[in-house]
Amino acid sequence: MTTNEQYMKEALKQAKKAYRLGEVPIGCVIVYQDKIIGRGYNKRNTKKTTLAHAELIAIEKASKAMGDWRLEDCVMYVTLEPCQMCAGAIVQARIKEVVVGTMNPKAGCAGSILNLLQMEEFNHQVELTTGVMEKECTDILQLFFQELRIRNKKSKLTNAITIEEDQ
Repeated sequence: MTTNEQYMKEALKQAKKAYRLGEVPIGCVIVYQDKIIGRGYNKRNTKKTTLAHAELIAIEKASKAMGDWRLEDCVMYVTLEPCQMCAGAIVQARIKEVVVGTMNPKAGCAGSILNLLQMEEFNHQVELTTGVMEKECTDILQLFFQELRIRNKKSKLTNAITIEEDQ
């Protein structure tokens, strides 16, 4: 197992925590000198805030561990390509490298829609590696959304039956 796979496996553990909460299963870890210093998983619905993305939670924890907002020698491992908000935070935190499990063609800003991580116009560019444990990262997301569609369908059916009974 490569180092990238080892840490992506840890990010997947975080994604599974989100999955168990009924959150979109996205997980993230930040590594400094071969030690995980920040962990995060998606908690947007749980915390009722747009800001509770896995990457932002992990950045906050890593910054506390480092005692600094600059994470210059750190590597982030994230199961899904960061959105524009998270990509901006990654650049602002000066993270050295981001390792992505699977890309996000609908909202990804590490190459799918835009690549905010490597814009020459910014004062910092981030090294980027993609496709690490891509199948595993994709599978958990696909399973989550398949189950969500089934739950939503059952909920609509239950609501329709209740309405019929009330009439």
